Amino acid sequence: MCEGKGFYLWLMQVIGLLGLIVLCLWLSLRPKSPSYSILFISLESPSSQNGTIFYSLEIENSNKDSSIYYDDILLSFLYGQQEDTVAQTTIGSFHQGTGKTRVVTEVINAKPGAFKPLLNAISNATAELKVALITRLRYKTWGIKSKFHRLNLKGILPIDSDGKLSRKKKKYPLSSRNNKKLGRVKAKH
Repeated sequence: MCEGKGFYLWLMQVIGLLGLIVLCLWLSLRPKSPSYSILFISLESPSSQNGTIFYSLEIENSNKDSSIYYDDILLSFLYGQQEDTVAQTTIGSFHQGTGKTRVVTEVINAKPGAFKPLLNAISNATAELKVALITRLRYKTWGIKSKFHRLNLKGILPIDSDGKLSRKKKKYPLSSRNNKKLGRVKAKH
């Protein structure tokens, strides 16, 4: 009878140790979400009707064991109490290797109806432009792809009177915990 208790005690210790090893492996290999930051933005109005937005977006994969496969990224610039869409663009799907950073720089045309009030606010004082980013992504760790993960990120960009991003910070990160009203932008996936 003593031998039976000793065996079961030993078996429980082995199962407990294996459980701790699996937990530690899971915690160390669980991938982190990529970080998105606006590095630069400039609003220009070459004519009285049309306007353009020049932006630079940094996408950083800080994972050392996981690469990332992105679906199309929908990037929207919003302004005003009603959060009118000033401009919108789609960044095509791509693969990002482990520990890599990608900078996307683009010029997009603004919608005249929403761009004019933004220009008026900029000429009067400092304005705030809101950014919304929506995408889906998959992680690839040790040759195995994960399920799709949805990202819905937001950010607020202070724009100076010259139409450029305020340089109070080196870069303005987008996060999922900013203004909840920004979540109205719908993904077309």
